Amino acid sequence: MKITVRKGDTFSYYSQLFDLPLQLLLDSNPNLNPDALQPGSFVRLPGYFAEGIPINHGDTVHSISQTCRVHPDAICLLNPLVNIQSLQIGERLFVPKRASGRVVSSGVPYDYPTLQKDLRKVCELYPFIQSDIIGHSVLKKELVQLKWGRGTKKVHVNASFHANEWITTGILMTFLNDYLLALTNNIPIRGVNMLTLYEQTTLSAVPMVDPDGVDLVLHGPPVQEPFHSLVKSLNKESIDFKDWKANIRGVDLNNQLPARWEKEKVRKPQEAAPRDYPGDYPLSEPEARAMADLAFEEDFDRVIALHTQGKEFYWGFEKEEPPEAEDIAREFERVSGYKAVQYVDSYAGYKDWFIQEFRRPGFTIELGYGVNPLPLSQFDEIYEDTLGIFLAGLYM
Repeated sequence: MKITVRKGDTFSYYSQLFDLPLQLLLDSNPNLNPDALQPGSFVRLPGYFAEGIPINHGDTVHSISQTCRVHPDAICLLNPLVNIQSLQIGERLFVPKRASGRVVSSGVPYDYPTLQKDLRKVCELYPFIQSDIIGHSVLKKELVQLKWGRGTKKVHVNASFHANEWITTGILMTFLNDYLLALTNNIPIRGVNMLTLYEQTTLSAVPMVDPDGVDLVLHGPPVQEPFHSLVKSLNKESIDFKDWKANIRGVDLNNQLPARWEKEKVRKPQEAAPRDYPGDYPLSEPEARAMADLAFEEDFDRVIALHTQGKEFYWGFEKEEPPEAEDIAREFERVSGYKAVQYVDSYAGYKDWFIQEFRRPGFTIELGYGVNPLPLSQFDEIYEDTLGIFLAGLYM
């Protein structure tokens, strides 16, 4: 929501008037000089939207403010061209409304168009979010990173490395929305002060690493050739793509990283397939390259990759993980009930590569339990189980 600056207005006044943390206001308006706001310029208020209401006989700004439970001056700021002293019947007056519920799509089949729609919503409502295109999929879909926070500690979370694990994107987007709601409404999540997290930690999230694969699982083959024919051939002409894990070229993105990749190469499929094929060489796929480049550019302190299923998580790689990884793993285990597993017979994954490359903590979280793709009936349970992992990943 935007308001128009008047002579003498300050960010501190807006912070008090709208009950918003001052730092969020500053971060939502990085191009404005906080010490000299220019009358007539616009200030973006995070966590608010404008609601138009019709003016009825006898209405005044004071009566409307009482009915809507907002300060009269907040209404004045939102209606700079309206004669506040003489409201006209039939006109519409805009009233500021604080967002108190989620705007993302929770508990639905989460495809790429849904992600695009939700990204637009959250970035508009919470303008302190930094949204970056970090690369493109094979079919030129944008790979988007959302980032916010001011801390020197950098934590990265990603989802949908595997196509038929698309439920992980919905889980991650729901957490991101809940974090933003708590932050702008000044409420804790499970006793954790989110403004403190915002000040201490910079959060990075890539909600959908494999958008082509996700859309294939949910909607069937793309119209583009040669991929339409390719995926049908690799799927043995079956029209059911629910078991597809790879990207649109039949390469498993979580077998693509240069972390003992050669071990996976000799024991996994030797050509493109719906799952497990590690590619002709490491980082052959644009999605995998984008994720590796992002880690180098952002220099994360830890990464969390969301997968399904098993209600367990993996936190070691070839004894190259740092000592603090065990402490974090024990806390993840405590807050989620998921089983902490140090080593598994698997290589070339994103957390494997991150641990090997940076000698910092990396985690693969296997959400839920059952057969992929997990049913949406598990969504709420998965979210409640893993909410503690999200929080601990940020505050530890």
